[in-house]
Amino acid sequence: MSAQALRIPRTGFGRGQVQAVAGCYFVASFAALGLPPYLTEILPELGDRQARWAGVLYIVPTVFGALGAPLWGRLADRFGRKRLLLRAQLGLAVSFLLAGWADSMATFTVALVLQGILGGTFAASNGYLGAALEGPALSRALTLMQGSARAALVVAPIVVGSLSGWLSPHRQYALLAVLPLTAALLLAALPEPEPAERPKAEPETVDEVVPVVSLKVLYAMEFAFVFSTVISFPYLIQLVDDRVPGTSSALSGVLFALPHLVYLVAALAVHAAFRDRPRAGIALGFTCIALGLAGHGVAGSLTSLIAVRLLLGVGLTLGLVCLSVLAADCARGRAPGGMFGSLEFFSKAGAVAAGLAAAAGSARFGPDAPVLIGGAAAAVTVFATLLPTLNHRTRRSR
Repeated sequence: MSAQALRIPRTGFGRGQVQAVAGCYFVASFAALGLPPYLTEILPELGDRQARWAGVLYIVPTVFGALGAPLWGRLADRFGRKRLLLRAQLGLAVSFLLAGWADSMATFTVALVLQGILGGTFAASNGYLGAALEGPALSRALTLMQGSARAALVVAPIVVGSLSGWLSPHRQYALLAVLPLTAALLLAALPEPEPAERPKAEPETVDEVVPVVSLKVLYAMEFAFVFSTVISFPYLIQLVDDRVPGTSSALSGVLFALPHLVYLVAALAVHAAFRDRPRAGIALGFTCIALGLAGHGVAGSLTSLIAVRLLLGVGLTLGLVCLSVLAADCARGRAPGGMFGSLEFFSKAGAVAAGLAAAAGSARFGPDAPVLIGGAAAAVTVFATLLPTLNHRTRRSR
């Protein structure tokens, strides 16, 4: 995804700064997104021979990240977004170093707790951008940030797996700590963002535009979106092996990555098409997610699995892009740190709920259960997004 396609207006904060923030988030996310899939290899080195705690430790950073995000966001509004963004990058570096040097389950668990509490680079980066940009410029920047997250989610596990022959995933935590440190050095050169200039209204008339959706509705949509998409992640490989026995690990990895690759290819085009009608886009996105996940439950061949993964990718792209548009709309006139910190809380809460539901559903009903639960949640949300009460955009003159 090209940052040059953002066409960010000249407000003292140009596309170079946005590209730098997104790039720094990408490199800092490598350990956070690339190493958790290898917990089943890491934990036996720390005494958990059967890796029974892998599922719990997988969500530990998410849980504590959710708890800390609103506080860090409010502190950013008070003490400066750049300072709190640097704090997040340095916090990740410290936690990664501790995880890489840990020689016991207790120390490793503490490191993951600190990763959640001290990290939060995504919310901090969005708050930094939200302080300088607004409207379409901000939503395009948030779309680019999501592109960085998708790219890291695709690339990081591959890189970690490639390095595993030379250095164990456990010790890679310490090695990859250099990435958030590097990101912090690069971000130190960026300015503290200044608010974007707003056009002056005519003295006789002031138009007040109410957001497309309320902040509470945005938070609910974020939770539902993350829940319905993330719930399919943990047991997808098992589902693929069940549907198409003998599928190689490499091909399973490609199937896992397909929805995220759709986002990287199509996100900017989707933003251009739906930036003025995000509610229609989010409803269509949840519809595609519901159909795609339901399709996972009946797909019985490699071709059908590819088709439903691509359909899920369309829904993922529509949802992420339109949520970015809605978030930029809600951020207008608000302190961005607190708002994006709270949004991150609901995002992580959705991920935690999805992980717990996936584990419980899979244990009780098998690998089909998570995708069917997620599909049902997405289908319910489709109807919720179409309720007239959600559409309260009005203009008032005074």
